[in-house]
This record gives sequence, C-alpha cells and structure tokens, in this order.
Amino acid sequence: DVQLVESGGALVRPGESLTLTCVASGFNISGYGITWERQAPGDQSRWVGTINSDNTPHYRDDSVKGRFVISRDNANNIVYLHLTHLKIEDTAMYYCEKGSLRGQGTQVTVGT
Repeated sequence: DVQLVESGGALVRPGESLTLTCVASGFNISGYGITWERQAPGDQSRWVGTINSDNTPHYRDDSVKGRFVISRDNANNIVYLHLTHLKIEDTAMYYCEKGSLRGQGTQVTVGT
C-alpha cells in the first residue's frame, strides 16, 4: 500500500526540541517533494514547509522559519521535521503529505 506514517509527537515543555518522522511506503520518496502541515484545534490545516526532491527546503516565513528544519533520508524513505525552541502555539497535529496523500498525523503538545 502507498502510505505515509508519522511518529515522534509528544508532550514537551516550551523551549524543548522534538524530531518528527515520516516513513513512506509503497513508493520511493527520492523523486518527490514532501510537505509537512499542522493543524491546531479549531484551526485549519496550515503549511509548515516542504522539502523538494533536490533536497531544497522551503518554510513558512513566520514563526517556524529558523526553528524548524526539514530533512530527508532517501535511502530509508524517511522525511524528518526537526522542531526546536518549541512554543505553546506550536501545539498541533502534524502531518506529512505527498500531493493528496496524507498520513494519520502525530500530536505535538507544548505545555508546562
């Protein structure tokens, strides 16, 4: 089956770091851009960033740029989202996507 599976979400304190993992199966990610989105409670899904097939990343221009880093491991069919200096407003369900394909998400909660 073609699918994406996210993991790594957790409850963390403000200022801490976390790495989310997106494992792809059923296709080879090397030829595709992979996107991370997040959805906070009561809000729409919002773009976090994309890593292109040539390994070039692009991020939102607001609060995530400089704190979040997307990387990819084509050999293992994995895309990572490294979250640093986490803030309470980063609390959301995080999803990875390829086109219309989306995983089930992984929950990140930032709180005291």
